[in-house]
Amino acid sequence: MNIILMENVEKLGQVGDVVKVKEGYARNYLLPRQLGMPATTGNIKRIEKEKAKRLAVYEADKKVAQEKADILSKVSLTIAVEVNDQEKLYGAISETEILEALHAENHKIDKKSLVIEKPVDDLGIFEIGVKLHPQVIAKIRLWVTKKS
Repeated sequence: MNIILMENVEKLGQVGDVVKVKEGYARNYLLPRQLGMPATTGNIKRIEKEKAKRLAVYEADKKVAQEKADILSKVSLTIAVEVNDQEKLYGAISETEILEALHAENHKIDKKSLVIEKPVDDLGIFEIGVKLHPQVIAKIRLWVTKKS
């Protein structure tokens, strides 16, 4: 049975894809949960129109995110921390501290958008990612310095 997916279904496909599934899977899982609809000629035409609209919105969002990423890539944050006599931090820089530093620079970022690859637990310069869009990640330079 051919089904048009109305939502992204893991290991099956993306929104708007026409996939072939067993009738029982379609009847008992996809259709009752409104994850898909039968692939009739009318439904396929309707989905193509919706897909074009969705793609236009997606590209517009991506363009806005890229503009914001260009602005954020020029941002350089400095966080002064206390260190012990061996120049080691007492703990690590938290996401909250990074967000507060960004807020001080008049940039509002969601905590879930931060992409920290490894803990910031030393003095130096670090790159922090900010995921603004599924395809756009901005890089912010973070300077961790010793508090005087």
